[in-house]
Amino acid sequence: MAVNRSVPPPTITAVLPLAAATPTVTSVSPTSGSTAGGTQVTVTGTGFTGATGVRFGATHAPSFTVNSDTQITATAPVGSGTVQVTVTTPAGTSNQFVTFTYVTAPVPVLSSVSPNSGPASGGTVVTLSGSGFSGASAVRFGGVSAAFTVVSGSQITATAPAGSGTVQVTVTTPGGTSNGVSFTYVSAPVPVLSSVSPNSGPASGGTVVTLSGSGFSGATAVRFGGVSAAFTVVSGSQITATAPPGSGTVQVTVTTPGGTSNGVSFTYISTPVPVLTSATPNSGPATGGTTVTLTGTGLAATTAVRFGATPATSFTVVSDTHLTAVAPAGTGTVQITVTTPGGTSNGLSYTYLGAPTLSGISPNQGSTSGGNTVTLTGTNLTGATSVLFGATPATSVTVVSPTQITAVVPAATAGPVDVTVITPGGTSTLPKAYFYVSPPVLLGVAPLSGPLAGGNTVTLTGTHLIEATAVRFGATAATSFTVVSDTQITAVVPAGAAGPVQVTVTTVGGTSNPVSYTYLAAPIVTTLVPNQGPTSGGSTVTLTGTNFAQTTTVLFGAVPTGFTVVSDTHLVADVPAGVAGPVAITVTSPGGTSAPTTYTRVASPGI
Repeated sequence: MAVNRSVPPPTITAVLPLAAATPTVTSVSPTSGSTAGGTQVTVTGTGFTGATGVRFGATHAPSFTVNSDTQITATAPVGSGTVQVTVTTPAGTSNQFVTFTYVTAPVPVLSSVSPNSGPASGGTVVTLSGSGFSGASAVRFGGVSAAFTVVSGSQITATAPAGSGTVQVTVTTPGGTSNGVSFTYVSAPVPVLSSVSPNSGPASGGTVVTLSGSGFSGATAVRFGGVSAAFTVVSGSQITATAPPGSGTVQVTVTTPGGTSNGVSFTYISTPVPVLTSATPNSGPATGGTTVTLTGTGLAATTAVRFGATPATSFTVVSDTHLTAVAPAGTGTVQITVTTPGGTSNGLSYTYLGAPTLSGISPNQGSTSGGNTVTLTGTNLTGATSVLFGATPATSVTVVSPTQITAVVPAATAGPVDVTVITPGGTSTLPKAYFYVSPPVLLGVAPLSGPLAGGNTVTLTGTHLIEATAVRFGATAATSFTVVSDTQITAVVPAGAAGPVQVTVTTVGGTSNPVSYTYLAAPIVTTLVPNQGPTSGGSTVTLTGTNFAQTTTVLFGAVPTGFTVVSDTHLVADVPAGVAGPVAITVTSPGGTSAPTTYTRVASPGI
């Protein structure tokens, strides 16, 4: 309920309901305000429903609103000192000692106005700075009131009214009227129009025309003949306007608060509007400089080519259906348009691309023979046209995403090379980012043979072995291997089938030439002739069996003896002297050691 206290409250004569409680006031907010009144005060308490009055001391609030049974907002009247705030309802008047203090508002002080001048027609938005602006009731330019907004106690924005000469700006608050600060009205000069470009266009209108001259600030109208045009004031010396439909030759004029300019001719012509059908390429670097070929019709009399709102750096008309233009710097996707006396063409999209950046390549090394695929990562890789390893182009390039490219590495000589990606947006290079590795070369393996069970260690010699990632015996990986140096590897032979296999070494540079290694079965002894002899030795025995060809040792017990390999199935061994009794004969080759065969030494009979 809102109550206006411009008249005294009515006398309450009705009998109050016995159930109604006397209102209570518990707090007010704020607790102080200007002696000039006008402060909005929130009164909190109980029993406010049906309130008929709010008093500040003995003075009625000029207006109040009952928000709820527990809250009222009231406008403080004029007053002074500290007074009790009370609420009256049909049930009575509150009697809690809740106070409101009147404080004297300071006279406002105006320290500056910015800007301090403007046109005589008014409309300038001026910022007033100073102090004591709270509760401002008026801002005047001379004797003329201005529309204003109190931003804070130290700032006001005001719109200058029309005026002339130099006037004093003042601020009025309940505390009084401030000092004055000067604001000067300046007379706007009559605008002067020196040129329009282009100076002709199609009768259908739509030509974007640049007007050059002076005194354009505050322009209120641009007219082609008597027809108003849409326009933008670029500066005090330039306006862009869109020609409305028309015919013949008309005078273009500019109107400002200072008056209307002289006229400059613009001719409407019936030349057809140019049409663009393609732009090649349709993208390029943000720095510009790309030469773009435009095709279409009606291009012979082209007067301007624009990329968005920016003129092409240069353009050359090749024929009525072709022209070339050099793209200016820009960003994003813009529309390419061509302007002729017949008008401005449709637009074709042209995209400015950010320069690519390369951040990594994986793997970063490979064989000098090339042919492996690497993944390049970075940004702005879309449209990549080439990837260079040193000066050599990749065999193929696939753009996976704006951040990833795969490329097939070309062949090259051993050593590091720069990797460069080229896109319509520019180039990016990772210095010495890829290393060509020479393929390994094997010269030999020692020993050349070993047992079927493997487990023996062989030494591989050659060159470019330092980066070894695998050693294979045929198709089987070595049980383990150790790179000793760039020219030597030791490897533990895996198990294999009898016969020769090709041993190879693999590095990032490729797989080596093969060298031969032979898996040998262990010797087998089937017969021994004779199988006995004297303790003095000196005789020979013939062993028959298999796998004797690579025999390296024949033992009688633990005693080695001389032998001759007759064939893979026969060998003859010398019998050494020994004590009487049986002794085990074994045959050893790289393939292993045979099972023992018994030879018996017989003592000579005593005489």
